[in-house]
Amino acid sequence: MSTRPDVNGTSLSFDLTGRRALVTGAGSGIGRATAVRLARSGAHVIGLDLNEQAVRELASETGGEAITADLSDLDALDRLIPQADIVVNCAGIQQVAPVHEFDPAKFSLMLRIMLEAPFRIIRKVLPAMYAQQWGRIVNISSVHGLRASEFKGAYVAAKHGLEGLSKVVALEGGPHGVTSNCVNPGYVRTPLVDRQIADQARAHHITEDEVLESVLLESAALKRLVEPEEVAEAVAFLCSPQAAAMTGTDIVIDGGWTAR
Repeated sequence: MSTRPDVNGTSLSFDLTGRRALVTGAGSGIGRATAVRLARSGAHVIGLDLNEQAVRELASETGGEAITADLSDLDALDRLIPQADIVVNCAGIQQVAPVHEFDPAKFSLMLRIMLEAPFRIIRKVLPAMYAQQWGRIVNISSVHGLRASEFKGAYVAAKHGLEGLSKVVALEGGPHGVTSNCVNPGYVRTPLVDRQIADQARAHHITEDEVLESVLLESAALKRLVEPEEVAEAVAFLCSPQAAAMTGTDIVIDGGWTAR
């Protein structure tokens, strides 16, 4: 059955002292783990999340800043985006339904949050990154940025779009010292996935363990969830000098799903 790996040991030392890092979806899950990891490397972290209490608690823990914002309000977002040397686009939502039943308003909302908002943020920060000849864009994509699954039309569309945007930014940013990459996890142990497991268990009248093994992790070689801290380590690496030659590509953390 799914077990947790030891991800709380000594981290690699990636010195980001003096860098400002903007992390969206920083109130929980991958975003929170990433914010904490970058702060531990010396970055000044600006956490952005819809949940004001969660992002303020994060800022208190990391000594950084908190921004409360609705990523679907694109015009308001333009006014709130601060300057940053590192941007991690992490925020996301999920809706499961067949295409012919998918709510068009929900489809549009998901693309605004997971594709248009990252575009707005990247567009805002690039000029200053270009001026200083250094910047790191990390987009938290998904295995669904590389593969498709039934009933996840909006999520798959948004993540595939994010992959394309990330590659364009890599090509344009390269001459200016800016890299742009995606991290592509499989199912991660987050509140979003926990809710999916519980919902699927009720719908299929099976246990949550059975949902993990026979539904979510059916295509994976490693039958366990990815931990948020594992994704955060990949983000920290992409921001480090050791990854300076990596751009326009993906780091896939999917337990072997895409090996098939």
